[in-house]
Amino acid sequence: MHYEAMKTQLTEIMRLITNLIRTGIVSEVDPVNWLCRVKTGDLETNWINWLTLRAGSTRTWWKPTVGEQVLLLSLGGNLETAFALPAIYSEAFPPPDSSEDGTTTVFKDGGWFQYEPETGQLLIKNIKSVRIEAADGIQLITDALGIDASQTRINSDTVMNGNVTHGGGSMSSNGVIADKHLHEKVKTGTDMSGGPK
Repeated sequence: MHYEAMKTQLTEIMRLITNLIRTGIVSEVDPVNWLCRVKTGDLETNWINWLTLRAGSTRTWWKPTVGEQVLLLSLGGNLETAFALPAIYSEAFPPPDSSEDGTTTVFKDGGWFQYEPETGQLLIKNIKSVRIEAADGIQLITDALGIDASQTRINSDTVMNGNVTHGGGSMSSNGVIADKHLHEKVKTGTDMSGGPK
């Protein structure tokens, strides 16, 4: 009888040790309550927390994805008190890149954020829009700035210091095409011409 009791205890201890750290697949996510459920083998956890980078006065948000492989950390080997630690690559979600030293983040819609130290390039692509809100100001400091757009609109008073070269189209100011307009009341001599038309 004593032997059977010890065997039962050892079995339970081994079960708890096995449950301390397990891998699993996220089966459900509740973003409102910041919880997820994870399948590990034949078991499925109840609603548990996932771990994040920061959760104090500085906070981050990046919920796990259904089908994402995570690490389960169970206090005392009890899956009811487990935490999900994202993430582990899988065949369903392989790495998006194989850079030696760079970092790449790819989103569900194809949005791509990458920095590659080998080239020194920060690449952002496959997104629809960028919005930056800054109360005091934004500075771009570089040797060359290129903008390739169908239309560029600036809604503010504008100060430009330096030479301006224009080409490939008309330059209009208050309805007057600056490089093609005519002047009225023009005559020779020292008199000033009239205003542009």
